[in-house]
Amino acid sequence: MNEAFRNARSFAERLSALGLGAGGGSVQISLAILALIALLCLFGPLVSSHAYDRVYRDYVLAEPSLSAHPDAAEVALAIETIARRMPARIEALRVDGDSLHATLFSDRPIDARALRAFERSDVFSAPRIVETQDGGRRMRIDAPLKRTVFLFGTDANGRDLLTRTLIAGRASLAVGLLASMVALFIGVAYGAIAGYAGGRVDAAMMRIVEIIYALPFIFFVIVLVMAFGRHFALIFIAIGAVEWLDMARIVRGQTLSIKRRDYVVAAQALGATAPAIIWRHILPNAAGPIVAYLTLLVPQVILLESFVSFLGLGVQEPLTSWGVLIADGARNIQGAAYLLVFPAIFLGATLGALQSLGAGLLRRFDAKSD
Repeated sequence: MNEAFRNARSFAERLSALGLGAGGGSVQISLAILALIALLCLFGPLVSSHAYDRVYRDYVLAEPSLSAHPDAAEVALAIETIARRMPARIEALRVDGDSLHATLFSDRPIDARALRAFERSDVFSAPRIVETQDGGRRMRIDAPLKRTVFLFGTDANGRDLLTRTLIAGRASLAVGLLASMVALFIGVAYGAIAGYAGGRVDAAMMRIVEIIYALPFIFFVIVLVMAFGRHFALIFIAIGAVEWLDMARIVRGQTLSIKRRDYVVAAQALGATAPAIIWRHILPNAAGPIVAYLTLLVPQVILLESFVSFLGLGVQEPLTSWGVLIADGARNIQGAAYLLVFPAIFLGATLGALQSLGAGLLRRFDAKSD
């Protein structure tokens, strides 16, 4: 039994060294998912045929589909709308491939300039007059159709949901990374100083952390919005001003443990300054837990930004984030559930991958510490 256990443990160690164990596999899969989402959000809008803020008035709440728009019903609705504006009546209507053949009739001669309504439509391109009869009151036209595909459908304003989801990913990931970097720098510096100083300095600095912990985050965000207005940079300030607290406590704990090591005591005996010891000895040896917690901090910040945007205090139109899209989807869930599903999938996949990455790194660090 002991021999079998040793063999199994040796095999697991070899797998872990190759990155194929439970922790290694989860880390690799998480990195692959995050890389895929980041590439889609970064380059997807560049190759998309739809601008994130373009409004398709003829395709409001169009359902997700692999088929190109318009269909027969959309063509009929669009030309009826144009005919009423001209004003004219539709005598004949036929769709042949990518062209519309229609005959319009009016009680008065039809002004050819009224056909510009076709060009302003999202369904038709510039029409061609084939024939006019009855003194210009009857007109036959051919209008090419604009073929458009909405893989994720469109929102309540007629904007392409796929492009907006990818643009929202840029905003959410940017907030997550930048606010996490702010929390990293502040938390690491604060925690290292408090832990290395110890004594009354450490106690006073930790009491400040506890006081800030007691402040309601949403109240802090509302105060910033009332004082400075709604701005994208306020999200970084608000989230970064709160999320460094946990990082500071983690770094402080690591510093209290590391500063008692022999190499730190030797550096002190040789006359090394406190900043030099913190920079050269303490922080490099505390890098494992810091990096592991940072991967857990990013999803926490993204979720917090999504919650703030859900309340209407975060990213503002025409920009968007996953939180904003989820809020819009929640308002239209009965009639258009896809508005909630697609942004939620991207957000859930990102949060899950980051959580799995952080857990895998923590397992690796704990294994090395044993």
